[in-house]
Amino acid sequence: MRKVPLLESLRIIGQGSLNWMAARPIVVSFEVTDACTCSCKHCDHGGPRDESRNLKAADYRRYMEVLRPPVVQVSGGEPLLRPDLLDLVRNIKSDSGLPYTILVSNWSLMTEQLYVALHEAGVDQFSVSLDFPDQRHDVFRRHPGLYEHLSRLIPRLARLGYDDIVLNSCITSENVSEINAIADKAREWGVNLCYSAYSPRRTGCRDYFLNTAEQLVTLNRELDRVEARRDNTNWIVNAPATLEATRRYFENGGTPGCTAGLRFLVVTADGFLQPCSMQFHRYPLEQRERMIEEFTRHNTCDQCYVSIRSYLDKDFPHLLWENVSGYFSFKRDSAVRNAECGVRSTDA
Repeated sequence: MRKVPLLESLRIIGQGSLNWMAARPIVVSFEVTDACTCSCKHCDHGGPRDESRNLKAADYRRYMEVLRPPVVQVSGGEPLLRPDLLDLVRNIKSDSGLPYTILVSNWSLMTEQLYVALHEAGVDQFSVSLDFPDQRHDVFRRHPGLYEHLSRLIPRLARLGYDDIVLNSCITSENVSEINAIADKAREWGVNLCYSAYSPRRTGCRDYFLNTAEQLVTLNRELDRVEARRDNTNWIVNAPATLEATRRYFENGGTPGCTAGLRFLVVTADGFLQPCSMQFHRYPLEQRERMIEEFTRHNTCDQCYVSIRSYLDKDFPHLLWENVSGYFSFKRDSAVRNAECGVRSTDA
């Protein structure tokens, strides 16, 4: 996650500590729709879907009361397709300011007016997908004109000064050589960047996995350069340990020890619990303990290293230290950061 002001950080850490001890999830991903405006090459969603069974905005209040996660991800499909998204976010958010709410979107439908309204409704972080630093993004997402839309909109919204936009780039065999070019684009646009890793489990296609020695050499060269460029702006939000684990995931062809269902879980658009978005074991809200016993305790899947998992596949002291020392801190005045780093000179 991006850097968060201290008081909000303490609330997240406090609730997260309670959930860890009580075996409740730290992160819940609400997949609020299965429909999407894109049909991405590396994804199993895309196009219109039957929305008649989707949870209503008010239904999410009950899920929050039962699960009480300190961090929530609102995703899809494409969540901006929900006409009631503002009400949905308001029903997720409590008076305390929790949960820290991340909206994961391709931004094809984003406007300045909607961005400001979602910020005011309670979205803390906008996670925007970017696969390439140019029009190749359109080809990969099968959405002509998307990159041009992002290149106009993101820098303009970054200048509003909320400091809440994070590009999310999934590393694949197609874009592994573009890791630093994408980082350059994040800098140019005045936003932060998070890397994730492609999983073949979602589509069954291994073509976008890093399958050759040459691709692994490229990955290590690009990530070495990323680490060398890391600075105190939190521009690259992945912890060093997370990027190191990403290397091992591709080198080994997987990462064992997943805690899906326990530390994180998915709520489907129609209201069922799943351990993750790629494990289709569905349980009613009241049967999360049964999901842990039947799935999590016996889970041997090692086929992903997505962002949620990468944050939570650590022991609690490591997770706490990483968050306190890296991601959660006082948000310094932007003018100070600009003077120190020579970047984001147009930030408000």
